[in-house]
Amino acid sequence: MLRAKQIALIGGGNMTEALVAGLLKGGLALADQLYATDILPERRAHLQNRYKIRVGSRNEEAAGWGQIVILSVEPQVLDEVLGHITATIRPGTLIISVAAGFPIRRVATHLKQDLKIIRAMPNTPSSVLEGVTALALGVGVTADEARVARAIFESVGKVVEVEERLMDAVTGLSGSGPAYVYLMMEALADGGAKMGLPRPVAELLAAQTVLGAARMVLETGEHPGRLKDRVASPGGTTIAGLYELEAGRLRATLMSAVEAATKRSQELGESQSNG
Repeated sequence: MLRAKQIALIGGGNMTEALVAGLLKGGLALADQLYATDILPERRAHLQNRYKIRVGSRNEEAAGWGQIVILSVEPQVLDEVLGHITATIRPGTLIISVAAGFPIRRVATHLKQDLKIIRAMPNTPSSVLEGVTALALGVGVTADEARVARAIFESVGKVVEVEERLMDAVTGLSGSGPAYVYLMMEALADGGAKMGLPRPVAELLAAQTVLGAARMVLETGEHPGRLKDRVASPGGTTIAGLYELEAGRLRATLMSAVEAATKRSQELGESQSNG
């Protein structure tokens, strides 16, 4: 599916590196199919030396070379980048944007009418190939083009498709969610340390517990509530701990965190559109 495609990655940051690593490790692309750009010479050197891909500083050259162009730059500079590359992008090129809060319609205003656009929202665990990405398909995107985009992001984790209007909620949940989980892991490890565990042991127990619990949800397909009930024996230790979590409103607080992050994403998107 991707072996015949030339993929240009505009912006050589962490997400670009994650995608390059995932595509190469998964055998979905060869190094000579990938062309990444960045303004920093040291970043270009890193990508070239580590992955043996083509690199450069001229976005317009890479965009004209690619049959798939992945826009992986900060939202505040995407308008400028699009202005530079629009003249060199070839007809039929698939455009994939990972710029947060940047709607498809705004990308489209810079580009030729016949170009297909997909908006992607990956999260940071993509850097260890355990991410999750939401895709929103622009007007006219074909089933084959959607499969191409899925394959690219499945190289770094799971993929879901959503309507674009739900992308802010995706940001609030999976985009910001790793930070919520890190906070919970830190708190669990602190609790273990409070009870006398050496900190390295407590941190390992917390991290592996979160990893194992997440894997059980994904691999069994069971609702998290059912899995929770299996651990919580009547009158046992877990139900005592769960009572304290409910008393502390952990569930409501996490729901409120997703809501707050979603609203902030909406605000930032509106400011981008008005900028």
